[in-house]
Amino acid sequence: MDLKTASAIRRLRLVSAPEAVSFLLLLVCSVLKRTTDFNAVPVMGRVHAVLFILYAIFWVDAWVRTKWSAKTGIWYFVLSVLPTGGFFAERKLRREAEDAVIASRARKEGVVNA
Repeated sequence: MDLKTASAIRRLRLVSAPEAVSFLLLLVCSVLKRTTDFNAVPVMGRVHAVLFILYAIFWVDAWVRTKWSAKTGIWYFVLSVLPTGGFFAERKLRREAEDAVIASRARKEGVVNA
């Protein structure tokens, strides 16, 4: 895995958990807006929108650079629209990055011919 591909996965991984947290907070703010006088939906809506747009941009970049299959690429996008999906995406992306580092080191040391 080259440096640009690893960076693309890292960016996607780093934005996936905050995007999931902002989605959950937006849901909580929506409930509070309906049940109390507290209205933080406009602020949380903007924060979540920015994080979701960043996730979408980083998702496209990672998909293009890693050459994921359509199933894998779409799965990462589906995870972004589920309330806790970003946490699962982050975990899976971390494992994928660690596996790529291990494979790269094995190729460098001549252990694997890949």
